[in-house]
Amino acid sequence: MTDTLNKTQSANAPINDTRKAELLSKQVKHIDITSFDARPIVDAMSDMSFTSRDLGRATKIYNQMLADKDCTVCLVVAGSTSAGGCMDLYAELVRNNMVDCIVATGATIVDMDFFEGLGHKHFQALEIPDDDTLRSLYIDRIYDTYIDEEALQNVDHTIFEIAESLEPKAYSSRAFIREMGKYLVEHGKKENSLVKLAYEHDVPIFCPAFVDSSAGFGLVKHQVDAAKAGKPYLMIDAVADFRELTQIKIEAGTTGLLMIGGGVPKNFIQDTVVCAEILGHEDVAVHKYAVQITVADVRDGACSSSTLQEAASWGKVNTGIEQMVFAEAGSVMPLLASDAYHRGHWKDRAKRGWAKLFA
Repeated sequence: MTDTLNKTQSANAPINDTRKAELLSKQVKHIDITSFDARPIVDAMSDMSFTSRDLGRATKIYNQMLADKDCTVCLVVAGSTSAGGCMDLYAELVRNNMVDCIVATGATIVDMDFFEGLGHKHFQALEIPDDDTLRSLYIDRIYDTYIDEEALQNVDHTIFEIAESLEPKAYSSRAFIREMGKYLVEHGKKENSLVKLAYEHDVPIFCPAFVDSSAGFGLVKHQVDAAKAGKPYLMIDAVADFRELTQIKIEAGTTGLLMIGGGVPKNFIQDTVVCAEILGHEDVAVHKYAVQITVADVRDGACSSSTLQEAASWGKVNTGIEQMVFAEAGSVMPLLASDAYHRGHWKDRAKRGWAKLFA
């Protein structure tokens, strides 16, 4: 991959290192939910209207999940909040036993968290030249956030190295991400990594579209190189993902969903109820609690925007204890998470350790 990058660069004008350094000069600082107590502001917002009241009720529901000793809490993440400053927030939820299972996009887990776990950083875009200029500097843009493409290609290669070190067989994304966590324990450069902490706390992470990320590039290279050499290679088994996550739902019984964004992770976790029924567990309960934070417009009929009330029509979610919050998640998740951290229901929760189901 590095050779390809060098060939691409040599074919064009050399990168202006001074200009690139100027643009990548201010790191994104991830918010620390333990450093401030959001309870007073969330309580005050609960007595307001519109999105403020929705956030107050959503926070109350999340606290109910944590206080319910029978409830397994699933964190579901799509979108770029990790790159935007919520990365340490999600890690803190794992560290303090505030989530028991994670379903996320490959971008969240690989391109953002694992990326920083290897020592790389996200940067604020203090100015945004035209995107062709950014491309010439090997800078990738997420709205007003920058990523060094050369650093991201290091992630591709690291995924390739991990794949090369494993037995060539089928792995669920959960099993492969666990190996990524193990790698960070041994070689990582950041303590507060979601992938690393999930490995240490036996919190399984599922990425149903795992290869739609830097993982995909590394795994494709692994397979192509192995095929050329006439050797067997590693594969990601998406069906195993669904089976394993459904097994957790069956074993857990009572479940609550804290969803940021929507898309594939949202549908994947909700579908475990239906899958359990198909496997003969007709007594499986719908998800008892559900919160979703999204900016998606309900009028397009997409999964990301579909309300939790709509999910009830599919037999997935309880309509009694749910709340939609239509807001940019980076602006409200710090309040919700800080409130829950300082209320402290997590201190009395039993540790699930669902990853041990697959040991």
